[in-house]
Amino acid sequence: MGNVTSSVAAKFAFFPPDPPTYEVCKDSDGRLVLPGIRADLNMDVHLLDTKGGNKVVANYWKHPIAKLTLLYSHGNAADLGQMHELFIELRAHLRVNIMSYDYSGYGGSSGKPTELNTYYDIEAVYNCLKKEYGVTQEDLIIYGQSVGSGPTLHLASRLQRPRGVVLHSAILSGIRVLYPVKMTFWFDIFKNIDKIRRVNCPVLVIHGTDDEVVDWYHGKRLWELSKEKYEPLWVKGGGHCNLETYPEYIKHLRKFINTVEKISITKPEKELDSKPSFTEEETKHNKCLRLKKKVAGSKKE
Repeated sequence: MGNVTSSVAAKFAFFPPDPPTYEVCKDSDGRLVLPGIRADLNMDVHLLDTKGGNKVVANYWKHPIAKLTLLYSHGNAADLGQMHELFIELRAHLRVNIMSYDYSGYGGSSGKPTELNTYYDIEAVYNCLKKEYGVTQEDLIIYGQSVGSGPTLHLASRLQRPRGVVLHSAILSGIRVLYPVKMTFWFDIFKNIDKIRRVNCPVLVIHGTDDEVVDWYHGKRLWELSKEKYEPLWVKGGGHCNLETYPEYIKHLRKFINTVEKISITKPEKELDSKPSFTEEETKHNKCLRLKKKVAGSKKE
């Protein structure tokens, strides 16, 4: 078992762009800003404290008539500086607010990227949405691309009923990207195959049929395990990092958001569980496990 663990650890790591593609600065009135982003783009910059002791950068892109907010967790070989144009396009076409963030160790965020830290990161971002913008889980669509499906399903499985979940080129688990295993091992990371069963809202799965990094089977199985299945989007010929370039991507995503926007949710909101993100045993082994096979949304892949 030790040899297996060493092999997995050797093949797993995160890939933050080095150097980062942006920096966070303060303007003359003390506000946090990103150089090159115009003030009229309606984007707020936050530097948030996490339970892991790190500070993560989060950007809130405001839409004037949005009813819902998209909390976007990106792939593992990109940072926020590479994604401004995407968020501007999504905000315009989907008519939603977008909260995007960089994991610990990515871009202007401090610390090291680990599975546990990504969970702390998304919890801090969700708390910011509640406190700063009054966003409740009923207003929230949680979106995870590739490795970002890990923190997405972590948060979604701990809330009573968010408005919706989008899994874009998602993984069943870290080990399953590398090996076609049938069971979940203690040393695996991002155990989405287990967490998807605890998500109580509509789930949209988007996956390319020719994904060269995360096999199409991952998306199909996550969709099969979802409690509330929404019509999936299997992008014929789509790879791992190019699904946004297909016209059916934005069309189908807009249809999903229009659908969940009409759903009436009356259940009282349940706050995040007070339990730690990991058990003591999981935390002990988590330090050495980092995703290395490029499970990401970067154009470089």
